[in-house]
Amino acid sequence: MADTAITVDGVHKRYGETRALDGLDLTVARGTVQGVLGPNGAGKTTLVRILSTLLRPDAGRVEVAGHDVQAEAREVRRRIGLLGQHAALDEELDGRQNLELFGRLHHLGARHARVRAAELLERFGLADAGRKPVRSYSGGMRRRLDLAASLIGGRHGADPEVLFLDEPTTGLDPRGRAEVWSAVRSLVGGGTTVVLTTQYLEEADQLADRICVVDRGRVIADGTADELKALTGGDRIDVVLRDGGLLGAAVALLPLPKEDVTVDTDRRLLSAPVTDRMAALFAIVRALEEAGVEAEDVALRRPTLDEAFLHLTGRVDGADDLAKEAV
Repeated sequence: MADTAITVDGVHKRYGETRALDGLDLTVARGTVQGVLGPNGAGKTTLVRILSTLLRPDAGRVEVAGHDVQAEAREVRRRIGLLGQHAALDEELDGRQNLELFGRLHHLGARHARVRAAELLERFGLADAGRKPVRSYSGGMRRRLDLAASLIGGRHGADPEVLFLDEPTTGLDPRGRAEVWSAVRSLVGGGTTVVLTTQYLEEADQLADRICVVDRGRVIADGTADELKALTGGDRIDVVLRDGGLLGAAVALLPLPKEDVTVDTDRRLLSAPVTDRMAALFAIVRALEEAGVEAEDVALRRPTLDEAFLHLTGRVDGADDLAKEAV
């Protein structure tokens, strides 16, 4: 289909007795960011390796940019870029030399490699640093240069049709992360399709048009960030009491089903799902005031992607390190 960049249909992959992928299905629309989340060992890295022609599936059909990853691997490679978890840069070379080196490795002529390197340095805000050795770059600058290197082999000097980003901002400070996010958004605005694996759920929330959650080699959920969050039960209201000794009394007087209220004694917190946000807020504040129970804070909040992830997988092990897999 013309509007589809990636099709994964019933893909299986085993490592000995381990089923890394177990009939996985996924469709990614062109010009979008597809987030891929999952706990350790879920199969995310195996999926990216198959999509980028680095592994062959045991069974199933995979097409990237209109080409079969097995029968037409060379055509797929001409249309994709891959940014791995670790920067593949020579720190003794300067930024320009690194990009020219990558250009030559992609069989660009010397002149074409120079032109493309200069163009990418300008585009990623690295023109002034292009003659400086990479060892002097900040973390954000290195990652932007690494991202530029992943684009240099596009056909006819263009960006790749599909770009795979495997933990693109791991270890970066907030400024560096924001710089990479801006670069990714610019690429997508130009028509590139991005597949993003990340250990930062906030990153998927910020960048991804759709997010699939992979667990035990299958996609167990696929939708927008808001759609996944809605699976946790919708909005909640949190009430922090000034006196934790009144938690029991507060539960009894709140105009909410008692079985829905959760209590965190350490944080002096009551939390419960609500449907009509504002009506619930006013009713709870009124009930507390009438009973003379002082609240330190009352807040309405929507579920986070972290909560959605834990709700869907039922496991905590992926919350801190979503993309480092055993396979």
